[in-house]
Amino acid sequence: MKENCLRQLFYSLIIILFCSFALQSVDWGFYAHKKINRLAIFTLPPEMIGFYKHFAQDITDNAVNPDMRRYAVKGEAPRHFIDLDAYGDSALQLVPKYWKAAVEKYTEDTLMAYGIVPWHVNKMRYWLTDAFKNKDVDAILRLSADLGHYIADAHVPLHTTENYNGQLTNQMGIHGFWESRLPELFSEDFDFFVGKAVYLERPQLAIWEVVAASHLAVDSVLGFERQLTERFPESKKYGYEERGGLTVRVYSRDFSKAYFKMLDGMVDRRMRGAVKMVGNFWYTCWVDAGQPDLDLLKDNHKEIHRKKMKEDRKKWSEKKIKSRSHESE
Repeated sequence: MKENCLRQLFYSLIIILFCSFALQSVDWGFYAHKKINRLAIFTLPPEMIGFYKHFAQDITDNAVNPDMRRYAVKGEAPRHFIDLDAYGDSALQLVPKYWKAAVEKYTEDTLMAYGIVPWHVNKMRYWLTDAFKNKDVDAILRLSADLGHYIADAHVPLHTTENYNGQLTNQMGIHGFWESRLPELFSEDFDFFVGKAVYLERPQLAIWEVVAASHLAVDSVLGFERQLTERFPESKKYGYEERGGLTVRVYSRDFSKAYFKMLDGMVDRRMRGAVKMVGNFWYTCWVDAGQPDLDLLKDNHKEIHRKKMKEDRKKWSEKKIKSRSHESE
């Protein structure tokens, strides 16, 4: 409980800083979440891509909505992460991959305390499939954007551990460093040609494979940063940049470049994987819904949807609740 309270306080301070200074600081960073959703559109088949390109700006902009409502919607925070190490060394073998079995084994309260991202992704898959069946444009857009966000979160190694920000190993700040600073500095050079979306025969197991790969990378994410810190004096590890009209301390470009090189393409691979998996899930939902003709829906409710999103964001910014979160700078 003490750990949860400390985490809650820490994240509250981060969100306050973000809202006050307009800094990009959460999850993959607003920049990367938007980029992942936008690029996923180009993995879709001809029958889908026209609709998604028509609403590309909505799906891109709304990729960050789950972060924006984290402190306004009860139960939102656990959807972004899963602390696998809380379940022991053999968590990937012991934790049930399906929600009902997991609840029976651990209780829902326990699952919520340690995060539910893989189970929530699967729940959203059902919701998006129903939206396609009902030809509900607003729901398709909202759920597509949200689903993209959670799938992207599952690709982040530090979203799978209790040591989410290096706070247990004296590496505070590594979370935002890995998933926000590095993509902002280097993602323009990534090769985002990931091929076409494919149908997922077992989507629930597919998202668990993503989580497993993320978790297996945690030791490298933390270990490489520790090695570099021993070689870089603090004056060389950090620098200062102008953001939101303020001078803020950031990881230096030299330290960032050295760390990025040591990771040997990990950030690139995880981000590319997120793009492909988002496309796979969108495509799978559409196929399972019977492949409705999306071209007939392109001109429906566009302005209504945007107005609703604007109203929701205003509501989220005005309402604050206590919750546990999983991101940081």
